[in-house]
Amino acid sequence: MKVLVAMSGGVDSSMAAALLVEQGHDVTGVHLKMAATPSGLPGKGCCTLDDARDARRVADRLGIAFAVWDFSAAFAERVVDDFVSEYEAGRTPNPCVRCNERVKYAALLDRARAVGFDALATGHHVRLRRDDDGTAHLWRAADADKDQTYVLYMADQRQLVATLWPVGEYRKSSLRAMAAERGLLTAAKPDSSDICFIPDGDLAGFLRPRLGQRAGSFVGPDGLTLGGHDGAYRFTVGQRRGLGLSGRSQPLYVTAINGRQVHVGGRERLRCKRLLARGVSWIAGHPPITGHQPIAEHPLLAGIGLTAQVRYRGRPLRCEADIVGDVAQVRFPDEQPESVATGQAVVFYSGRECLGGGTITKSWPVT
Repeated sequence: MKVLVAMSGGVDSSMAAALLVEQGHDVTGVHLKMAATPSGLPGKGCCTLDDARDARRVADRLGIAFAVWDFSAAFAERVVDDFVSEYEAGRTPNPCVRCNERVKYAALLDRARAVGFDALATGHHVRLRRDDDGTAHLWRAADADKDQTYVLYMADQRQLVATLWPVGEYRKSSLRAMAAERGLLTAAKPDSSDICFIPDGDLAGFLRPRLGQRAGSFVGPDGLTLGGHDGAYRFTVGQRRGLGLSGRSQPLYVTAINGRQVHVGGRERLRCKRLLARGVSWIAGHPPITGHQPIAEHPLLAGIGLTAQVRYRGRPLRCEADIVGDVAQVRFPDEQPESVATGQAVVFYSGRECLGGGTITKSWPVT
């Protein structure tokens, strides 16, 4: 099979290429140039020059062809600009979800197929399973701590038919040992940061020159104004420190962001009893149910149960959901998640299988 492997310059994608070569595939490596962010700082965004050099050296070691494709314009528009506009609207986006949805996975796969490759492979920690009829299923990785199904919930059957994810079958420690055995220079390379285009982790510092001073207010649970701030984008749901609201009888947390209003309250108000998600898609190509029937009671999931995960590293919790079109009303009857933020993804699972997900547009606190 003629396979294009996305090589970021890290150990996971390096081993994806190595494993496919050893399986006898005709492998070509490609590194995506995506460093052109609005900051205009060369080498400070996603996929640095050092990463490109590392990817090329691994390709040379494996004896495979290698290319660099410029996706910087698409990355800046579809990921970075979207990230900024979402914060401007008072939402908390997940750029890794957007990047996979619009660039690193979807757009790259389309280009790979257009130029004659049979399949695309990446270093994502996920597992792919296929039924006898060819239906593809997305499963959590063997290494639960590295699982990335959350950021790939939007994958569809057309895409999965032409995708390979070889590293999801291994633990990260095993991959590093295997890379060292093969003499790959990325064997001990540290993992990349969560937001690749903000390498110093200073979110407010990144957003401030783009969004400027946007005066707003802190609003307590009783609706009273407790103080002011210079930009709601500086805060995120669940945040406690740095609010400038000291001297209160109890610790205050950000419970919601509505435009320029930052709502605060006690920790008990961080628990979410239900949420609304839109743009819901299903990996199977259709929802496991139709209409308003609670998904957890559907015979296809009887005895398995449905869980929902609301953060990339969050814990999946049992839920019930009413599905109408691409809208889901989700309830948490047992344990409720905390710090649910609009703009994040809610991803549904049945056991270790990822079923699909959507974007959270509203949530309701327990109290």
